[in-house]
Amino acid sequence: MTLHSTAHTSTIEQKLQALNIELPPSAAPVANYVPFVISGNIVVISGQLPFKDGKLQYLGKVGADVTIEQAQQAAKLCGIGVLSHLKAACNGNLNRVKRCVRLGVFVSSATGFTDQPKVANGVSDLMVEVFGDAGKHARAAVGVSELPFGVAVEVDAMFEITPQP
Repeated sequence: MTLHSTAHTSTIEQKLQALNIELPPSAAPVANYVPFVISGNIVVISGQLPFKDGKLQYLGKVGADVTIEQAQQAAKLCGIGVLSHLKAACNGNLNRVKRCVRLGVFVSSATGFTDQPKVANGVSDLMVEVFGDAGKHARAAVGVSELPFGVAVEVDAMFEITPQP
């Protein structure tokens, strides 16, 4: 299923509005890397942290300091960051997205915490809500001992897009 039509663009924008999601500007990276790389028709988005209004949210370890529900919200915020960079990669035209190919979800986990897949659903559900069937993806949900700046969740992503017209 290719998503080329102008109607789909407005549909995606309408879905974002209906979900009360305003994409922040694509922010510059904080180290020696780029926010995304385009290779052929694939866009790889660097790891995104849970920012809201320019401030990091949900610090700590899931299963100790952060609940599963809070971590799902953190994953969703990471997903919003992913979408912001994706929109920039597509020159503001999200109808170029053919498919969400893969999500990598990293969960700062307390000892014994094994519900990383439940946390990852926070961003997986977002991609399906926004892109429908094209938002269904392969995924890895990985527990880690620490994440940058003490955040609970980080998400990276890969998308297939149509060539620039």
